[in-house]
Amino acid sequence: MLEGVNVALGVSGSIAAVKVVELAHELRRQGASVRAVMSNASTGIIHPWAVEFATENDVVTEITGRVEHVELCGREGWADVFLVAPATANTVGKIAAAIDDTPVTTCATTALGADVPVVVAPAMHEPMYDHPGVLEAIGKVESWGVEFVDPRIEEGKAKIATEEAIVTGVAKATTEQSLAGKSVVVTSGATTESIDPIRTLSNRASGRTGRAVARALAIHGADVTLVHDGPDVHYADVKQVESGAEMLAAVEESVADADALVSAAAISDFTVEAADSKIRSGEARTLELEPTPKLIDTIRESHLDLTIVGFKAETSGDDDAMVAEARRIMDRVGLAFVVANDASVMGSDETRTLFVRDGDVSEFTGTKAELGARLAAELEKELF
Repeated sequence: MLEGVNVALGVSGSIAAVKVVELAHELRRQGASVRAVMSNASTGIIHPWAVEFATENDVVTEITGRVEHVELCGREGWADVFLVAPATANTVGKIAAAIDDTPVTTCATTALGADVPVVVAPAMHEPMYDHPGVLEAIGKVESWGVEFVDPRIEEGKAKIATEEAIVTGVAKATTEQSLAGKSVVVTSGATTESIDPIRTLSNRASGRTGRAVARALAIHGADVTLVHDGPDVHYADVKQVESGAEMLAAVEESVADADALVSAAAISDFTVEAADSKIRSGEARTLELEPTPKLIDTIRESHLDLTIVGFKAETSGDDDAMVAEARRIMDRVGLAFVVANDASVMGSDETRTLFVRDGDVSEFTGTKAELGARLAAELEKELF
């Protein structure tokens, strides 16, 4: 996700500085090179040696005659992005006022003047975060194009965002916003049909692919609505659903103003009439399965011009059979393209898929995060 990206990591004096070692590791796991800049206050919370160990680079703790701020964040500097994580209320206010009296704020001033992307991850007590002056400073800095990664409000604190959220913010700041201004609805994961108040019918879909696609689309600038039976995520507006009928209703509502639908969910093909109370065990029982409406067919009927991308999982293990099935669905519904895969990749981080278009089939092999980036590039061709 951050392959080849040089990240200058500014650390200010929040207790959240203890998270910096793991953050640096995560940035590097995603392919980035990291060099750290620390304020004097932050060195009282985490030792520069720990940050040096995490980044495998020398740490800047003061600005000297070597003009480290220019070497890192100047117009010809090393950094592709300057990330301030954690950023205290004091640091955000100083950045807004162009006060550069620490190595971190000096690098921020330099980066902003040199048009180097800046990402800020605030961390402080909640009353400080709610202070009108702090909110004003955040709004001012955001107006300059700085990407803020919102904190998690918990236990009276504006805690620093998760490593995943910060990595997403850095990726967005360093990725061409090729889908900016576009609204995309993504379905993900499995749906569940109730048999009774306890038992359900479902499938093995984990939702990893759909979430990776939604995240990649957001990184490329799209406004994303994620419809799934899963948790809230930082990169999309989430509509939580359980059954296929709930997913269809949520998608119908969401696509009203959307430019595209990516249907990556493994939606239940059958439902049953649920019992009002628990069905007693210990005896044979027959369930009458009723077919559910096809989501993409239903959406196509009411949105003739909507760009729709389909996913198709098969168990044959035969590429020709997967392509034939993908083309059948593509022709029936009028899809832009179909991503076909063998069901064996369910739950795995790695995947192999076939992108099926009219007259063209291309293979993709890699992580699901990389698949998301590939799909974003393919969708761009359809929307522009």
